[in-house]
Amino acid sequence: MVKTFPCPVETTLYLISNRWVVLILRDLFMGTKRFGELKKSLPGISQKVLTSNLRTMEEQGLLTRTVYPEVPPRVEYSLTELGASLKPIIASMFDWGMAYKEQNGEGTNDMIVALGDALHG
Repeated sequence: MVKTFPCPVETTLYLISNRWVVLILRDLFMGTKRFGELKKSLPGISQKVLTSNLRTMEEQGLLTRTVYPEVPPRVEYSLTELGASLKPIIASMFDWGMAYKEQNGEGTNDMIVALGDALHG
């Protein structure tokens, strides 16, 4: 069950206030990912912190964890409908960040273009 607050903005902040949560969402907007793919795309995150955040996000209904009965086990993470509903918020953050980067003369790369396409496509 998701904790809620009297103010809807506070509820949203509670769910996405952790930087790792926002970055995990970012990656999952690009499609289903395995644990190793998420870990590789999040430099600086430990396995313990990633596991904890994924479990919390699953408990909150933002993503699903699918375990395939293989040896070694394959685990994949995907956004739920609730998690996908955060797309406009993350897209707005992307747009603001792109404008800021452009204002400061910073370029872009293929990954950023692909993310923009995923968020706006």
